[in-house]
Amino acid sequence: MLLSRVFVTWVEVIVVGFAGAALGGAASGPPQLIVYLATVLASVGALLYNVDKLVQQRIAESR
Repeated sequence: MLLSRVFVTWVEVIVVGFAGAALGGAASGPPQLIVYLATVLASVGALLYNVDKLVQQRIAESR
């Protein structure tokens, strides 16, 4: 399960990064900064979501 969750996390972060790069490339000025910050926030959110799922699974297995 760990390897599949790591793979899912990696794919999510890559997809969010490419989407942010595409949207950021289409914008200029302050909107570009907002897109960059939203991309970073979405990447961190995807990472923390998957870490939380792994921790919940580990806790459930230990009971």
